[in-house]
Amino acid sequence: MKKIFTLTLVASALMATSAWAADPLVIKFSHVVAPDTPKGKGADRFKQLAEEYTGGNVVVEVYPNSQLYKDKEELEALQLGAVQMLAPSLAKFGPLGVREFEVFDLPFIFESKDDLRKVTNGQVGKDLLAKLEPKGIKGLAYWDNGFKVMSANSPLHTPDDFLGLKMRIQSSKVLEAQMQALDAVPQVMAFSEVYQGLQTGVVDGTENPPSNMYTQKMHEVQKHATNSNHGYLGYAVIVNKKFWEGLDEETRTQLERAMEEATEYANEIAQQENDESLAAMKASGKTTFYDLTDEERQEWITQLRPVHEQMASRIGQETIDAVYKAVE
Repeated sequence: MKKIFTLTLVASALMATSAWAADPLVIKFSHVVAPDTPKGKGADRFKQLAEEYTGGNVVVEVYPNSQLYKDKEELEALQLGAVQMLAPSLAKFGPLGVREFEVFDLPFIFESKDDLRKVTNGQVGKDLLAKLEPKGIKGLAYWDNGFKVMSANSPLHTPDDFLGLKMRIQSSKVLEAQMQALDAVPQVMAFSEVYQGLQTGVVDGTENPPSNMYTQKMHEVQKHATNSNHGYLGYAVIVNKKFWEGLDEETRTQLERAMEEATEYANEIAQQENDESLAAMKASGKTTFYDLTDEERQEWITQLRPVHEQMASRIGQETIDAVYKAVE
């Protein structure tokens, strides 16, 4: 009887160990935009590749559209370990205390996507991600959304057209200074609330890449938009540092491979998504899109360039100069 009891205990222990070993590692990946945006599609591609490369030992649960957390809540949730992975816009790191990331918010700091790549794929980009680690965050990659358009219910051809408009921004002192430089009134608002804010007149306008504007149906409540390409909206894919460093080396290598390929995919489709979204909004006839003349664009640049100097003490002149040098 004693022998049978012992064998039963051993068998139960083996079954429990086997069941435990069979449980996959779950990564909760939360974000605030729609699944059919470049970021949404990038997250889904990472899920697919991560599960494939780990042979099912990792399961990635993607939560889009602020299903778990809104803009202001998600970083704290990551730091606390409530979620393991996010892809917040780069502007979110300023309020966290890593103000150097707000260099990406400076108006007209990038002339082209080639300029942008010199930063995100270069030493400046690596150095910025490293600054997140004391906050318990590990930066893995930069994902594009794209360059932004300005929208409102009145035409925005010159800086004078912004006078007194309530313009929605995400939380960023740089974007606040940008709108103030245009004599607009900046209004911080969670991304998930923007459509209703525009619809009800709580805000008059906003800035977004076309893909975000289209997937959130903002064009239905904005009569005018200007293809200003004045600013860049991008994301950093980040993980809880303790969680990431606790992974075994093989799993981490597999996930790094998945992230590298998902990043390439996300950045390839970003421009395509923005081009298609812009075409769809134009075709809807609900928003009139305007292309700045060379003279008008220069007027915008002249009006907004002082924001660079104004924000130097906040971002760090060294960081701004590093970007200037990288894009020379």
